[in-house]
Amino acid sequence: MDKRIVITGMGLVTPLGVGVAPVWERLITGQSGVRTNRRFDTAALPTRIAGLVPDIADDPTGLDVDATVSPKERRKMDLFTIYALASAEQALAEADWRPENEADKERTATVIGTGIGIGGVNATLCMTRL
Repeated sequence: MDKRIVITGMGLVTPLGVGVAPVWERLITGQSGVRTNRRFDTAALPTRIAGLVPDIADDPTGLDVDATVSPKERRKMDLFTIYALASAEQALAEADWRPENEADKERTATVIGTGIGIGGVNATLCMTRL
């Protein structure tokens, strides 16, 4: 018996912003997520630019880390883990999926893809087996 699997939600945390709609809009209008790196001292480096995930303080489509994890939990995680959690939460919210029983939980998967961990590109799909 074949089981169908469908993508029911998506989430993005990227240098272009956070969320499917803002990232898509910036992508199709040709905007770049590369900007001057102000996250750490670049004086000894040959370049001063980077594709870093924007913070909500710098960009309204950026990531609000405090809304993603508590300060106590944040101390235990690398930033790319927070990106993965944020993108997974977006995918589940977009899918409007909150499994409450074991059967529904077993039918749910999130697939997370990340590129160059510290720079921060996370894409998450929420998939449900029908």
